[in-house]
Amino acid sequence: MTDLLPSEGELAAVRGASPTLAEFVDTSGLRSIVIGTSKDPNAKVTVLLVSPQGRVPVLAIKAPTTEAAARAVECERRMLVELATTLPEELASTIPRPVCAVDFEGRSGLVTTALTGTPMTRGYLRRDREAVTRQHFAALARWLDSLQTATAGDSTPIEMDGGVASRIRRRFRDDPAVDSDLTRFAEITARLREHSVPRTVVHGDLWFGNLLLCRGRLTGVVDWEDADLRGEPVRDLIRFAIAYALYLDRGTRPGRRVRGFPGLRASRWGAGIGFGINGSGWFPELFRGFVRDGLSRLGAPPELWHDAVLAGVAEVAARADDSGFAGAHLALFRQLSTAQPRSRAAAW
Repeated sequence: MTDLLPSEGELAAVRGASPTLAEFVDTSGLRSIVIGTSKDPNAKVTVLLVSPQGRVPVLAIKAPTTEAAARAVECERRMLVELATTLPEELASTIPRPVCAVDFEGRSGLVTTALTGTPMTRGYLRRDREAVTRQHFAALARWLDSLQTATAGDSTPIEMDGGVASRIRRRFRDDPAVDSDLTRFAEITARLREHSVPRTVVHGDLWFGNLLLCRGRLTGVVDWEDADLRGEPVRDLIRFAIAYALYLDRGTRPGRRVRGFPGLRASRWGAGIGFGINGSGWFPELFRGFVRDGLSRLGAPPELWHDAVLAGVAEVAARADDSGFAGAHLALFRQLSTAQPRSRAAAW
């Protein structure tokens, strides 16, 4: 992805050459809806432009609030341009197409086409949680299989470090236990490197908040700023699984059973991930089966699932923008990597 990062000069060239966000909205003839501002330190404001006749989204605007956010938005623009010209139409239709740039308080925002579908987050906490969860995992598995098959390149050893260890060491240098964490992480990544998978397009932040569904099919995948044209596909596989599991107990009071997930209680942070790894019941079986099947599709032994999941947890600790979120993932990696796998679900 580094070749897609814009320089200061390139960002400066874009500024001043585009209409302001307000001007663009005024002249579009569309109605604007601010659908959210990310909670990350380097946040982006997302605006949907909706047709006043059909009341359906037509365009989406991502406006950065910091210089780092502006770089991420420009990186996403370049990635979307590349993907529009390289992916088969069926896949390209699930990805936003860049339209133009707009100026937002001196920084360059990105206008893209809007995608159809309902955010996966909307069905996440429905009453029929088992049916919905199975549908979500199946829809993502089909889409990810298509993406990885269509973009598969040369096979290389599975690489789940990619700078993760060095980032963790810098970020948590004052933590006296970090050296032990990194020793275990090195052992995990060494075992993974003994096996190879094809390099593919990688989204890089494939959590369910970035996914849109329609009638059980994945119709939209947004937020491509962390993507890679030739990346490690195991990263996307694991990112979806652990992000989905992380929020299972949201809305459940501490100590209570989580509705729809027998064996899971709301307890310490990350209980859903621990439940997915070590628990028993339909969700842990789905969680582990999803990772195993994904590894098999890529040509890797499904038995690597445990190491791959732990490496994915460590990656979030290294790369998360929010320091508290990162620290919680490091603590979870420490706990899970020192425990015996497949302990009884009652621990969660």
